Amino acid sequence: MKCDVAILGSGLAGLSVALHLAEKYQVVVVSKGELLDGASNWAQGGIAAVLDSHDSHAQHIADTLVAGAGLCDESATRTIVEQGREAIEWLIEQGVPFTRDDSAELGYHLTREGGHSQRRIIHAADATGHAVQVTLEQRVRAHPNITLLEHHCAIDLIHARKLDAKAEPRCLGVHVQDTASGKVLAIAAARTVLATGGAGKVYLYTSNPDSATGDGIAMAWRAGCRVANMEFIQFHPTCLYHPYAKSFLISEALRGEGALLKLPLSAGAAAGQRFMPEHDERAELAPRDVVARAIDFEMKKRGLDHVDLDISHQSPAFIAEHFPTIQARCLEFGIDITRQPIPVVPAAHYTCGGVVTDMAGRTDLPGLYAVGETAYTGLHGANRLASNSLLECLVLGRAAAADIEHELAAGSWRVDEVPAWDESRVTDADEEVVIAHNWDELRRFMWNYVSIVRTDKRLERAQHRIRLLKEEIDEYYANFRISRDLLELRNLVDVAQLIVSSALMRKESRGLHFSQDYPRTLPRATPTILPGRS
Repeated sequence: MKCDVAILGSGLAGLSVALHLAEKYQVVVVSKGELLDGASNWAQGGIAAVLDSHDSHAQHIADTLVAGAGLCDESATRTIVEQGREAIEWLIEQGVPFTRDDSAELGYHLTREGGHSQRRIIHAADATGHAVQVTLEQRVRAHPNITLLEHHCAIDLIHARKLDAKAEPRCLGVHVQDTASGKVLAIAAARTVLATGGAGKVYLYTSNPDSATGDGIAMAWRAGCRVANMEFIQFHPTCLYHPYAKSFLISEALRGEGALLKLPLSAGAAAGQRFMPEHDERAELAPRDVVARAIDFEMKKRGLDHVDLDISHQSPAFIAEHFPTIQARCLEFGIDITRQPIPVVPAAHYTCGGVVTDMAGRTDLPGLYAVGETAYTGLHGANRLASNSLLECLVLGRAAAADIEHELAAGSWRVDEVPAWDESRVTDADEEVVIAHNWDELRRFMWNYVSIVRTDKRLERAQHRIRLLKEEIDEYYANFRISRDLLELRNLVDVAQLIVSSALMRKESRGLHFSQDYPRTLPRATPTILPGRS
């Protein structure tokens, strides 16, 4: 297949790029599942932007810098924040049904989340991501210049030096596999965009969908691109604790609207007590890393399986209006949040690091762009401020599209053809159970050794196991026909290596990275940048 732009990923970042480019160029969007299967569709809280005269860009920037613990790129932060309103207005033009409030300046209800000094989160009840994705999906499916390849899994980037070591470095496209038929398609693309989301599935417990296996990060790193700040994995402090809930996320917005964290019945005499004021003066409105560590501390100190999040003091009408999705989901598990607390536990949520890009989404490899959670722009620093992620998707998605349009309009290089996939020297797998065992082992030791609280000893144990797993996986990949499970496992073990290597390099505690060996924060904040593999 030949196209102008190949986009890997169908979340907000990928679909934004596609819609901005499709008026003039032929675009292919590749999705591992259905278009709505990614993390953007799961986003509950909303999108942060300055939309009220009581707020200001300076305040939003300041809140972001504080949450980022000194590691945000201030220039990148300013650029993204200042384009917030324009990005929201574009979504409104597309028809996104944000929750109305006729008394508000813009006519839409704004909520507040942890780390924000003002109400600036525009939302669609408690299912903002779904509302945005459904709206954009309809436009993408209807567009004649957009070809959709659903249920296709990216294998690896096709780049010039992989074909000829003396060639100028350049991305030529991507090989993808139809997961239903097993057939591999070579896509030749003048420009390729990675919008594959984060890597939460590297951990045993995560709020992310099954597709969040770090594909774009791993592929870009294998192609020679730098990767930054992978030690900063945000753990969402409040995911529903239930054996069948698959870590359903309980939005930050509940705490923004007054929900309180309390000790559960299993805490004995302390049951029902609030604990956040003892950990931070901002209490329940502290940034996520602070709240996650506080919950982790209380659980380990008292031997708890979970803590409680209680919003039952609000009226049933208020809860039904603002949190209908959460209320309905909890009721499925027999939890009436209007009358009882929600059992919650932290879970891996957001990858703050990623592929190093500039403010046009360009990576180190010419012809390759990265946007959204896959990318590292410097916005999130050592900790992402709530609801800044969808804002980054919108702003950088448009910026990347503008840069691609400029280059293609100027007649910049095109790609005529790329080599077909060669599987002449591989056979069918003899024991696919090896993949399942390695998946489970990787996610368990990452949870045990590389999660909310870390030590060098734990990190070194993880590093040793990753080295052994990589040998097994590389041998398996070289000798047997590929499958989605194998491709995702290969990417996850590369991402795990990047996370552990980055964590070992940081000799301090900062933001989301907390080390018992180095509990202090160094006076100078510097990002952790790892060179690409090739």
